[in-house]
Amino acid sequence: MNTKLLRKSVLGVAGLAFAGGVVGGPVGAALDSPAHAATPVAVVQAEKPDTGKLMPHGEPGSQSRIPLNAEQTANVKAIVEATKKAGMDERAAVVAIATSLQESKLENLGHLGDRNDHDSQGLFQQRPSSGWGTVEQITDPEYSTTAFLKGLKQVDGWQDMPLTEAAQTVQVSAYPDHYAQWEKQAADLVAEHWNS
Repeated sequence: MNTKLLRKSVLGVAGLAFAGGVVGGPVGAALDSPAHAATPVAVVQAEKPDTGKLMPHGEPGSQSRIPLNAEQTANVKAIVEATKKAGMDERAAVVAIATSLQESKLENLGHLGDRNDHDSQGLFQQRPSSGWGTVEQITDPEYSTTAFLKGLKQVDGWQDMPLTEAAQTVQVSAYPDHYAQWEKQAADLVAEHWNS
């Protein structure tokens, strides 16, 4: 009886040793092999546009800034995409966004009744009666941005002008100096969304 018990014990120990070798073998081999240095993985981030290109004249004096909701952010993205589609650069997007910040706070405004400046509507407060397009067109962010940029392209030397001069030449506003206060926020928004 002792022999039977001894045989079971030996077989049990042998079985554990075998099982341990199978399970522990590859693990043990991995632990015995020399450590390999982890290969660094490069994370490629799209470069943000150069601030000097976005604001070539530096930051103008007093700046304003507003928090944006989802609709306003979507309008920023629409302006950026329309600018790219028009084949214009980041500076043009800064001028367009600063203009829209001044005109509508980046809200696609419809007719506001007595609060309207005549028949001004949309992101850029363009007027159908002044030839900017129909109400449906000027309240379409892509159309209104393209119309603004078309006007900007016709301004000789707009790239070298202070933002407020370039915007005013297109918009012909009663408050020509008000566009400059939005240049920093517009540049920040273009830097954030140009390559996103």
